[in-house]
Amino acid sequence: MSGRMEQDAARERRKDLARFFGTWMRNPVKMGAVAPSSARYCATMVASATTEVDGPILELGPGLGCVTRALLEAGVDPARITSIEYDAEFAATLKDRFPAINVIQGDGFDLDATLGDGGRTRFAAILFAIPIVKFPQEERQRLFSRYFDRLLPGGNLTQLSYLWKPPVRAVPGRFDVSASDIVWDNIPPARVWIYSQAGAAPLH
Repeated sequence: MSGRMEQDAARERRKDLARFFGTWMRNPVKMGAVAPSSARYCATMVASATTEVDGPILELGPGLGCVTRALLEAGVDPARITSIEYDAEFAATLKDRFPAINVIQGDGFDLDATLGDGGRTRFAAILFAIPIVKFPQEERQRLFSRYFDRLLPGGNLTQLSYLWKPPVRAVPGRFDVSASDIVWDNIPPARVWIYSQAGAAPLH
């Protein structure tokens, strides 16, 4: 990356930090984090996702696009990516930054309504960054089980989380849970939780 590109990236990150923190101040429960995820954390999430499986990629809760950018930097074709963002201002920013990606402003918890596809679309990987700690554990498990109905064979779901134990416990016969190493340069330090189809050989 050239010096000019590095300066532009640093300037964009400072602006994003201010916007992200301002949105968090207005609604901390909805945001779940005080700052955008670090570039290394986003890259770890992408490396943990089954993007090598042939098919579309679904990004839930992209915020201002850190994981989106990591997907592109990893060589994922932007035509494969659908990003669903609930916040209208963030969604508009994503559309400006990544015009080749299918950005939808909508509810990532209700894919049938948001995608309007009758549940037909199956994804190679789902990258999840929506706060769900306010939900009871059983509701989290039901939500992720519905996401697994949307995965292609061999696909997985990855989750950004600051929790030190699985935010969603494994559902026997449905999905298993593992984790990346801790990414210490994130604010706060965190890891990527990896949900794989039950009994499937891990691809990472």
